[in-house]
Amino acid sequence: MANNTICCDRTAFRTDVCYMRGDVRTHSPSNSILLFDDNSTTAPPVEEKIRPYTRKWETTIMDTIDELRLRTAGAGDLDNHRCDVRHDVPAVVFSTGGYTGNVYHEFNDGIIPLYITSHHFNRRVVFVMLEYHDWWMTKYSDVVSRLSDHPPIDYSNDPRTHCFSKVIVGLRIHDELTVESDRMGSSNKTIFDFRRLLDEAHTPRIRTIVRAEEQASAPLLKPATEWNVSAKEKPKLVVVSRNGSRAIENEGELVKLAEGVGFEVKVLRPERTTELARIYQALNSCDAMVGVHGAAMTHFLFMRPGSVFIQIVPLGTDWAAETYYGEPARKMGLRYFPYRILPRESSLYREYRKGDPVLRDPESVNAKGWQVTKKVYLDGQNVMLDLARFRKRLFRAQQYIVSRKTSMNLRWRQQRLRQR
Repeated sequence: MANNTICCDRTAFRTDVCYMRGDVRTHSPSNSILLFDDNSTTAPPVEEKIRPYTRKWETTIMDTIDELRLRTAGAGDLDNHRCDVRHDVPAVVFSTGGYTGNVYHEFNDGIIPLYITSHHFNRRVVFVMLEYHDWWMTKYSDVVSRLSDHPPIDYSNDPRTHCFSKVIVGLRIHDELTVESDRMGSSNKTIFDFRRLLDEAHTPRIRTIVRAEEQASAPLLKPATEWNVSAKEKPKLVVVSRNGSRAIENEGELVKLAEGVGFEVKVLRPERTTELARIYQALNSCDAMVGVHGAAMTHFLFMRPGSVFIQIVPLGTDWAAETYYGEPARKMGLRYFPYRILPRESSLYREYRKGDPVLRDPESVNAKGWQVTKKVYLDGQNVMLDLARFRKRLFRAQQYIVSRKTSMNLRWRQQRLRQR
């Protein structure tokens, strides 16, 4: 970009991104970011408006995002906008509003796009946040600190004038829960690099948790590496439990079944207040995860590549389950085993006649619109697993894990022998 320039890319379906270069200064009382240009007296003024959130096609949610005015200003107005804080690194401006509060959207619409947009700065960047939430910063501070060495700015509640030479407003986003290397410029970063960042972010806290639990002599799930798990030990399975809709009604029987197949089972019940590092600890150290389609399936990002992800797919959710979690899980190197329930395994089977389209033809019901899908299949359905049928999926997963561990340990021993 040339100096003293405002430039916006509005070609993408999901997001707009604007760039400013020159003498750039914030002015939160007017929801503005100003570019001061000595030539503004002769050049026509420039103004761009942007809502820096990554779901621009959803007008209803975008209307809730604060709109910023990016505009040029003349040297004569400098006295009214003196710099209170000068920064020698660029800024990335984005919103933590919208669907924030749902872990899928927190990662898909926020954290991963933030990584895509800012990783190349090597932490020499300041994050300026609209709709700032203290709880969001508490939850994701370990991750944010791996992307920036500087404290974030709460734009709306910080009346000071912050001055930068370069500003990016908005975040770039690729596909669902992924990083596409061919769109990452010369860095060629992938979703594996993003997961490595998650590992670096959470490992220090996990070590603290492990030490505290060891001192208290409490049972724990220690982080596992590729080589420190014996093939003779039971594979570790985490069942991600749901309350309310899409719950597994025979969850207790599922746990017993998995133990009978040969798994060591842990039931994980994540709450909004559950520390992210503890969820990461459980899933990073497991060999397989089972859960019903929903936002909590986003936590597959915490699993080691090569692990098994079994997503239970309720009626009417086939497309969403595959698009939002199945395909991204494969891209991250997980062995994905979807389990599509039969009508008799759905609580809807007790509410509707056998020939009803809700059971027989979910696609025709989904065609009526998102609100119908949400009411019928997302908010109104639980799962009663056919355990005999589901046992086959668990057995297949257990055999894959044991075979993989045996193969890995054999390769490890061969490498050790060659090193002697």
